[in-house]
Amino acid sequence: MDKQKILDALRDVYDPELGRSIVELGMVKPESIDIDGSTVKIRVNLTIKGCPLQATIKDDIEKKILSLGVFDKVVVTFGEMSKEEKDALMGENTHEDSVFDTARTILVGSGKGGVGKSTIAVNLAIAASKLGHKVGLIDADILGFSISRMLGINDIRPNAIDETHMFPIRVHDIEAISMGNFVSEDSAVIWRGPLLSNILQQFMYNVQWGDIDYMFVDLPPGTGDVPLSIMQLIPQSYLLLTTTPQSAASHVAGRLGKMAQKVGVDILGVVENMSYFECPDCGSRHYIFGEKESEKLAKELKTMVLGEIPIITDIREKSDTGKPIALEDSNPVAEIYKEVFRNIDRRCTEIDESYASVKR
Repeated sequence: MDKQKILDALRDVYDPELGRSIVELGMVKPESIDIDGSTVKIRVNLTIKGCPLQATIKDDIEKKILSLGVFDKVVVTFGEMSKEEKDALMGENTHEDSVFDTARTILVGSGKGGVGKSTIAVNLAIAASKLGHKVGLIDADILGFSISRMLGINDIRPNAIDETHMFPIRVHDIEAISMGNFVSEDSAVIWRGPLLSNILQQFMYNVQWGDIDYMFVDLPPGTGDVPLSIMQLIPQSYLLLTTTPQSAASHVAGRLGKMAQKVGVDILGVVENMSYFECPDCGSRHYIFGEKESEKLAKELKTMVLGEIPIITDIREKSDTGKPIALEDSNPVAEIYKEVFRNIDRRCTEIDESYASVKR
């Protein structure tokens, strides 16, 4: 067996803190492997000295290599990455070479607060992961952060490689970062524009996101500086508008859509939250907040309604406990979120193909 096959096998061994393959992280390379008959020696370079979970990594490596049925003995030793290796791992995260160059970036926005935008962002991210995509989620609502609570990661600090670079937190098979990972949930974050912009750029460019297919960004509500700055920083992103059936909510959502159009960000469509209540006894639908407003909004912006999320107590309760409803494969609402994401995926492809045809 050659070194490449051993490396391929070790791709299934993950750093338990960082939630990434030790091969993807560059902890093990071909030159770290020495084969001597039925014995293989593997040197693992950790991101920091004295990693408390190195015993777990050692056990996982031994089990994986022995399961190949080729070697009788596995010797695992540990070292620390050099500065150059750490820099390579972080990729220096320049704006010219970032996750946003390759991932489809979905900006989840609303005209006003209270429409369930963050709940939709979280559940769509999980739905995308359930459908086989590698997913990231940025809570860009710095002043009104809530993603950390919905994912159950309040007060969990990201692992850092140095003073400026960090890893996202892996939870429910997605990668996420939120202000709630740095300050207490009860803290009032009283920051002005420059500080907000600074922390957002750290989330975007100083976090080692790795290989991401879809990046969801939960925007703060409205048409303020933060949504505008993000649209300008990531012009190749797509905007997903969230609203309720209430005309007041859909009307102000239209302002955000028009802002996106002005700066050249494509609108994927509209997701209507709290669309209807379905009676558990008779199955009839009650449109408590009205009907057709999202369709009017979509028509005005020359886009479409991508899905309707019903009013169900479970959605709120499960978000409050850090276990979003999209995690439950057997739940009908989880399937609704999956269908909304399928529509998003199709819309992204349609938009991409329309640009490709223009270039041809």
